[in-house]
Amino acid sequence: MTPSSARPLTGQIALITGGATGIGKAISYAMHAAGAEVAVNYHNDADAAHEIVAAIQAEGGRALAVYGDVSDVNDVTSMFERVIAELGTVDVLVGNAGLQKDAPFLKMTPDQWEGALKVDLTGLFLCMQAAAREFVNRGVVPHRSRAAGKIVCISSVHQLIPWAGHANYAAAKGGVEMLMRSVAQELAPQRIRVNALAPGAIRTPINESVWTNPESLEKLMRLIPYNRIGEPEDVAAAAVWLASDAADYVTGSTIFIDGGMSLYPGFADNG
Repeated sequence: MTPSSARPLTGQIALITGGATGIGKAISYAMHAAGAEVAVNYHNDADAAHEIVAAIQAEGGRALAVYGDVSDVNDVTSMFERVIAELGTVDVLVGNAGLQKDAPFLKMTPDQWEGALKVDLTGLFLCMQAAAREFVNRGVVPHRSRAAGKIVCISSVHQLIPWAGHANYAAAKGGVEMLMRSVAQELAPQRIRVNALAPGAIRTPINESVWTNPESLEKLMRLIPYNRIGEPEDVAAAAVWLASDAADYVTGSTIFIDGGMSLYPGFADNG
């Protein structure tokens, strides 16, 4: 089936890591709405993943909940094998799985440091590599997409903005940017596009204590020139665009979805 402007991912299979909650959940639904068959990866949220799958199936879509720890190469291999066996292939990878292990730098343990990098950076590497191998083996399928495959890395404004108390997370996201750009450069000749999204403050359960507290929210708004918190759907819409042929000439780029947070608003009045 040929994609349409209304459903630009028709006939394609999208795998979203960490796809059961927060930003990943919104991306899973958005990929389905854009016409894709969706594989929802989860690690600790089986019920949430199966709920998304049931909702997509109730709307006549095709979806699969698939377990996997992205930092474990054997889990990643099994995850891709299952998705390919049950859905046929993978056309789009959204590398969204991630975690924070926050601590002041002087008190941060090696486990906290390595834990964040293992999931946020190494996990992304493993999934990107598995996806790229499938893209290269399959090649371009013209009636589905102009590209052999698309990878969307979910990074953060903290690939750019330092974040005291979160050195491990910021370092991992800084690594995501250069991983994305290096892989994009290497794989472009194979017609594989690799890009990233860098969300700022997004209304998800992980930061509920901030956006439900008026004082904390007011303080946050000082960092966002556009004067609103982002919604998971803001990120999901951009992910769909990057995965579609509308973005076929875009690779190696990061789109900041942050209401202007990365514009260093503290300098708006000359500092």
